Amino acid sequence: MDSDVVIDLARVSKSYSLEQRPLRRLWRQLAGHVDHGRQHHALRDVDLRIRRGESVGIIGRNGAGKSTLLQLVCGVLDPTRGTRKVRGRIAALLELGAGFNPELSGRENVRLNGPLLGLSGAEIERRMDGIIDFAGIGSFIDQPVRSYSSGMFVRLAFSMATSVEPDILVIDEALSVGDGAFARKSFERIMALKERGATILFCSHSLFQVEQLCTRALWLHDGQVRFDGLSHQAVVEYNAWEGRASNGAADEAPVAHRFDSPSATLLDVRLKRDPLDQPYRSGVDDLELAIHFRSDPAIPCPTLGVMLYAADGRPVSSAGSWLDGVQFQRDPAGEVRTTLRFPALPLLKGRYTVSAYVLCDRAINVYSAAERILDFEVVQDGVMQGVVALPRQWTQAA
Repeated sequence: MDSDVVIDLARVSKSYSLEQRPLRRLWRQLAGHVDHGRQHHALRDVDLRIRRGESVGIIGRNGAGKSTLLQLVCGVLDPTRGTRKVRGRIAALLELGAGFNPELSGRENVRLNGPLLGLSGAEIERRMDGIIDFAGIGSFIDQPVRSYSSGMFVRLAFSMATSVEPDILVIDEALSVGDGAFARKSFERIMALKERGATILFCSHSLFQVEQLCTRALWLHDGQVRFDGLSHQAVVEYNAWEGRASNGAADEAPVAHRFDSPSATLLDVRLKRDPLDQPYRSGVDDLELAIHFRSDPAIPCPTLGVMLYAADGRPVSSAGSWLDGVQFQRDPAGEVRTTLRFPALPLLKGRYTVSAYVLCDRAINVYSAAERILDFEVVQDGVMQGVVALPRQWTQAA
């Protein structure tokens, strides 16, 4: 294993038996029998080499094998076939606090779980004050964990998991936890680990998070690696496949979802159009989106991102306030009202949908999302084909 390689998976596969009878499944395992016809293959022949200091994203649909891959890297699961080599201390943000005993105090749980993170008793005691201070739960540290709110529980678990100064940081979806102020602290700690040279393995459905945080990305589909390369290229490949898949089968269409967090909430996203169902004329009408959000005043003012999608789910354009140099000013209630305008909308005929996102001031951590919340129609004069009318000029040689 190359001294600079910290994660090396060679032809790794992970399978689960689909035998419904537990005793028969146990007997077959003890006997060493493998029923290839009754197995679910979560991963198939995955090769992966990650070097020290790399930031690698993992993308793919639900059931693609992303979480299984992370658990294999962390040693939670063993491969069915293939070899796994991992060098260095790992901190895994998978299921925070999964090993906590609710009857023990927070302090006792830190001492109990410290060895699982590779800490000796002396190291745990040396780090204890820092863990408690970062979690910000005060005297509750000596109360039984069952008396904690969900926010306190997660804050303590996160503080402990990231206090070990890991060589490898594994993140499954969440880039921040807890309320607005703690979300900011947790994100800053993750970025500090990255800047100190920690290797980061980041799994997310948010493609722009992957592009912002990671230089490289792995696209998994049905347990196999479909693409491994630069993150922006992975996003292009994945989006192109999404468009083809949604065209080919109705049940493959992208699923819209909505979420908010203690950090920010999208209050309203609407078209400024009267009447609302009137189509837009390509190259003539302005598309105006009115967006209203509220955020925690304790954190820096968030940014806004907007995506436009074709009817088949392909992204056709985007806008980001941070990319355009726009800084919002909140009112005393922490609210922002803004309008995003696309003048003389250049999209060609068809139906389109809109997604809106509230992100942290660095435009990486998603605080709130309203995916495919709006749809609109574009009509046009003439027979031009495609999705956008590009500026053009004809010249003829003399």
